[in-house]
Amino acid sequence: MADPRLDFVTVTGVETTSDLRQAHVYVTFLGDPQGQQASLQALQKASGYLRRQLGRKVYLRYLPELAFHLDGSTEQGLKIDRILQNLDITREDEEE
Repeated sequence: MADPRLDFVTVTGVETTSDLRQAHVYVTFLGDPQGQQASLQALQKASGYLRRQLGRKVYLRYLPELAFHLDGSTEQGLKIDRILQNLDITREDEEE
C-alpha cells in the first residue's frame, strides 16, 4: 500500500473466529501514540482493499472481515524490562 502512515507496520498476531468470518489482526507501529492512532485508522479504512487482496491469494468459502487492534504487548514487555533493569541497579547499589 502506498499510504505513508502505514510505514513500519508489523502484524504481531491474528485471531479468527471458529467459522472464519472474522479476523482480529493485532499490529504495532513505530512512532508516537498519535501517529499510531492515525496509522490504525488508515488500516481500518483500507480493510476493504486488504480483504480483496486477501481474497485473491487465499481461497476460503467465506472471506473474513478484518478488524485491526493495537498490540500493546511490545510496550508492556519494554516496561517490564526497564523495571527489571532498575531492580538490578538498585541491588548492585545495596551490595556496595
